[in-house]
Amino acid sequence: MKKVFIDGSEGTTGLRIFERFQIRDDVELLKIDSDKRKDPDEIRKFINASDITFLCLPDVAAIEAVELCDNPDTVILDTSTAHRTTPGWAYGFPELSSEHRDAIAKGKRIAVPGCYASGFIGLAYPLVKGGILPEDYPAAVFAVSGYSGGGKKLIGKYEEEGRDAKYDSARMYAWGQTHKHLKEMKQITGLTREPLFCPMTTNYHSGMIVQIPLYTDLLKEKKTPQEIRDYLADYYKNEKFIKVMPFGADVEAGGEIFSDAAAGWDGYEIFVTGNDERVVVASRFDNLGKGASGAAIQCMNIVMGCDEAKGLSL
Repeated sequence: MKKVFIDGSEGTTGLRIFERFQIRDDVELLKIDSDKRKDPDEIRKFINASDITFLCLPDVAAIEAVELCDNPDTVILDTSTAHRTTPGWAYGFPELSSEHRDAIAKGKRIAVPGCYASGFIGLAYPLVKGGILPEDYPAAVFAVSGYSGGGKKLIGKYEEEGRDAKYDSARMYAWGQTHKHLKEMKQITGLTREPLFCPMTTNYHSGMIVQIPLYTDLLKEKKTPQEIRDYLADYYKNEKFIKVMPFGADVEAGGEIFSDAAAGWDGYEIFVTGNDERVVVASRFDNLGKGASGAAIQCMNIVMGCDEAKGLSL
């Protein structure tokens, strides 16, 4: 029985993590009084009493919370942006390599990836590692997410009674190329430049698609869409969370792939389509699943040494 504390349990990610523990019999949740959830002394007490602490906080608060930890045995899983590229922190995407999974299993500080970052990195990392995508490739990323990825404030704007009609259409943002996920998207993949990133949210709750268009003549070695798909399928062949779809799956679906189809699921689908000159690789998953709380629980399961999918939906 592991003692678990969620600092920030009233936020979107924290609430989803809390909900997932309701069916677990191997976790004891340490619950802070609601009127003391911002009291540093009380937070310190709960963090140091825990075996595992989840930080579901803004970046500055997450950094402050880590400094409160004096117990050398407490494992901290941070879902914020604060530590994803910090030396000494394991990056919480175990499928990337055996080294990533081992670092999570042995680590005391684990940074859970961002949702858009997961969508990009799960595609780009193996292509860079396999010598297909050049490190200096001018990558572009086009992505759409449910509005829940924007947190409580954005959720409120979409769900409030009599909401502004503008939220009926796609919301494109981060045009200044300063999105908080860009740093990890570059560093974790080994790319030498940050991608050109164009995200949007639209009028549904959860689920997302992340797309990377590729010119095959700019790859290290020109590949067909089928060859790229087969490479990714082999790379992830032993991973239960990642499903590389058969080549032509988009055609069989009528040429239409819907971004909310993975809502409520904790896996990660990969599609490859295109022609001999231009290829699109894409990932589809739940921004609150493999893109947030599901990924955090998976990392916790690795730390605990139990089935990675325990308490998750696959």
